[in-house]
Amino acid sequence: MASRRLASIAPALVAASLLHAGAALAQNQNQSFVLDLPLASQRASVSQRLGLTSVTIDYHRPQVRGRKVWGELVPFGKVWRAGANENTVITFTDPVKIEGKPLARGSYGLHMLPTETSWTVIFSKNSTSWGSFTYDEKEDALRVTVKPVPADMHDSLIYDFEDLQPDSAVATLRWEKLAVPFKVSVDVPQVTLASLREQLRGLQAFNWVGWNDAATYCVENKTDYEEALKWADRSIQNEERFENLDTKSNLLRATGKTAEADALKQKALDVATPLQIHNYGRQLLAEKKMAEATKIFERNARKNPKLWFVYIGLARAQSAAGKYKDAAKNVKEALSLAPEQQKQYLQGLVERLDSGKDINS
Repeated sequence: MASRRLASIAPALVAASLLHAGAALAQNQNQSFVLDLPLASQRASVSQRLGLTSVTIDYHRPQVRGRKVWGELVPFGKVWRAGANENTVITFTDPVKIEGKPLARGSYGLHMLPTETSWTVIFSKNSTSWGSFTYDEKEDALRVTVKPVPADMHDSLIYDFEDLQPDSAVATLRWEKLAVPFKVSVDVPQVTLASLREQLRGLQAFNWVGWNDAATYCVENKTDYEEALKWADRSIQNEERFENLDTKSNLLRATGKTAEADALKQKALDVATPLQIHNYGRQLLAEKKMAEATKIFERNARKNPKLWFVYIGLARAQSAAGKYKDAAKNVKEALSLAPEQQKQYLQGLVERLDSGKDINS
């Protein structure tokens, strides 16, 4: 009985299987584009770092191939995917400003609305669609208006970054004989401070270096002195050194506490190595603080008369003051004490001084 039932339903099972296989085959044929195959418009990516912020554009590169691009292949008055195939995607790892307008961190579908005189650059919250076919204005995060400019011929569309500044760059689409630029800017100090706070919650918190580097950043960029003083104190608590005492001294001076700054600077010099004192003197020279630098070099030479580089410090101060003969004498003194591998360099300094040239330049 069971065998007869099986025999009776077997043709139906076979038919169903064939129907399913045929449907699957048809589906695979219709969706063959999901395979990773070579594309006519090649995939590309360009990235630029601004401070700690990365700006990345992922796109495809259509080619002119003798066609009329603007107004025909890319119609005026219609939203365009600013590339080919799926969305052109622009990603910011931190908040930015586009042409002066704020935009949150994240990935955005990059579209453009061209006209003959001006272009609208659109940042859409939807970055996963195919081209601009399903573009919805309601999903806009930001729109800015820019002016296209004539450019050298580019058969293949390309994005690049130009006019690079510490806190900004101009991202530019180039295709055919047209360039479409838009400026991206970042609040580098604020992004950096936020990053430092996060980094100092990790392993960097357990030594003096991380806290001191963070405080030094604030000194050099004239920002957030109050928090920087706390960071300098944490560094000193971990290990008191010339570097962090010097950093705190600079912070105190920046906040107008000159007497405290001077006292702490003296303490820093008391614990400094001869080489640290020498490098501090060179820093003062670079800052054109000639009298202070000279005192530092003289102090170092008095305390460490057997170290060759202390005489180079004196020579650099004298050279900066135009006293080339005195400077040459000190370099010759350094020559008598220096290791063999330094002597050729020092002899070169003597020759420069003898010819009336400043060894600091």
